[in-house]
Amino acid sequence: MNEYDRAKNSSAPRSEGWGGSLADEHLGSGAPARRSPQGRRPAGRGRADGRPPGARQQGARTPGARTQGARGPKPKADESMGWVDWRRVLELQENETVCYAEVVSFNKGGLLVRAQEFQGFVPRSHLQATANGQRITEKLLESYMGKEMELKVIECDPERGRIVLSERAAESAPGSRQGLLQTLQPGQQLEGKVTNVTNFGLFIDLGGVEGLVHISELSWGRVGHPREVAAPGDTLSVVVLEINMEMERVSLSVKRGQDNPWASVIERYPVGKEIDAEITEVVHFGAFAKLEEGLEGLIHITQMGLHHRLDPRLVLEAGMQVQVKVLQVESERQRLSLQLLGEPWKDNDGGPAWLETPGAGESA
Repeated sequence: MNEYDRAKNSSAPRSEGWGGSLADEHLGSGAPARRSPQGRRPAGRGRADGRPPGARQQGARTPGARTQGARGPKPKADESMGWVDWRRVLELQENETVCYAEVVSFNKGGLLVRAQEFQGFVPRSHLQATANGQRITEKLLESYMGKEMELKVIECDPERGRIVLSERAAESAPGSRQGLLQTLQPGQQLEGKVTNVTNFGLFIDLGGVEGLVHISELSWGRVGHPREVAAPGDTLSVVVLEINMEMERVSLSVKRGQDNPWASVIERYPVGKEIDAEITEVVHFGAFAKLEEGLEGLIHITQMGLHHRLDPRLVLEAGMQVQVKVLQVESERQRLSLQLLGEPWKDNDGGPAWLETPGAGESA
């Protein structure tokens, strides 16, 4: 990959911790989980919600849905999770049954919960607080410690020892998740609410099912970080790309619902055309300039009229209005090569007017 293509490299550092999202291979190593000083609630004390030990929460529950079962010592977790009742967890997922588990630790990606028959992870994007527009802070995650949560299993992978649960899914009626998944079709355009923003994309609530818009599908132009496109709580129009019924995952796109500016770029910006542009980023080998929304080109340092030893970052900056000339158009590869016209750094007040005209002052 050359330097021009670094804008297309959409792989981003996974900083959301284990369970930080439902993207492929998203359950990787993350920040160390926080635990209470003793690792669990001291014996003899009441629950975090004020109920005395042994008290049951008021309200009807689905028969057999409670996973805590009879009181007794909790099984010890190990790396193989051999104590997990995988048959029971798969049953909970298939029937979309609400279960109950206690929060035993957390990290910046979400909450680790444990019940009598399993332990699993609740990604921060699947907390009800995200649907309410709350900002998920470390303090908020810590406030869940020791609490019992109503959850639904949304992902169960015995071979990889992975169980993902959702508090938000527990609010939906039984069967609604599978029902919605079956109604989705590739190419379908709909609206959804942004629930979480990560380094690698946006998670969108489609009304009971959450889909991922990868950073590469956010715009026809370059996107430095998904937060440049949307924030939690925003409503976006998206297009369904793929539905994985087995994993219950949905891939979405924002840009596919918009006109592709590269489709007619050759006709609108022929070689030799001179146009106004805006500098969007300056790097050591040149600068990127936006011709219109979703359409950017590269002004290589050799096409700036600067001394070859001068760093472009000394004379150009993002937001600067410049005039450029189209040198090459590659619509299939979505590339534009541009030439900088004039000396815009001399036109700006306070700019480095000491720069000489290219070639001036150089000895033969």
